[in-house]
Amino acid sequence: MQSVNADRDGNRAAPDQIRGMFDRLSPVYDRMNLLISGLQEPHWRRRAVQAIDPRPGMRVVDVACGTGTLSADLREAVAPGGSVLGVDFSPRMIELARRRHAGRLDLLFIEADALDLPLPDATFDAATIAFGMRNLADYARGFAQLRRVVRPGGRVVCLEIARPTHWLGRLAAVWFDRLVPLLGRLVGQGEAYAYLVRSTRDYPGPERVAALMREAGLEVIRIAYLSGGMVTLHVASRPADRVADRVPT
Repeated sequence: MQSVNADRDGNRAAPDQIRGMFDRLSPVYDRMNLLISGLQEPHWRRRAVQAIDPRPGMRVVDVACGTGTLSADLREAVAPGGSVLGVDFSPRMIELARRRHAGRLDLLFIEADALDLPLPDATFDAATIAFGMRNLADYARGFAQLRRVVRPGGRVVCLEIARPTHWLGRLAAVWFDRLVPLLGRLVGQGEAYAYLVRSTRDYPGPERVAALMREAGLEVIRIAYLSGGMVTLHVASRPADRVADRVPT
């Protein structure tokens, strides 16, 4: 993949190439997620839902929503009276999400760029991004956009693959690094899953991610290490006192 963005924390692959890759992955995306996570992915999603402190009537935006699996979980958690908006820059992912969750007025999906969300300020009670931050060209700007669209006091939750230090996580990392590209080749998506491994290696460590959240104007509440540190869950909030709404450029 073409390299861009050498001067800031962010994914260096060209965004159009990443978009096209996820379009091609959409038919196998959910099944592969379950397989390569060692069946842990539903547990990780549950932890992300819990992290927003869900209550009936909440409005939530799920950025980089993919096929809408986490969005649907969030929708159940904020019912009755709540609503969820899923956002993704892959047209095929959004098409699939809309088809799977058709007829739910409290669960909608739009195609949009996570770095330029077409949403008003302080609209949502919480924002989530699961396994999407490492694909963005500018992590700080991504977090700033999430902070911008949540109300003061609202939560921002980031669930992402990490490079573990615990021995159990390291064992899982061997599986991830060596077998995930092989599984990708078996479903005709070898380059996409080789990219997945590379993007995980290039993603900042948990403390740097927390620092990026703070730079974006968020207050970090906690960092949770899941599955031996193979996945991290960052939970933050937009400060209740108004802060400058400038988005990093």
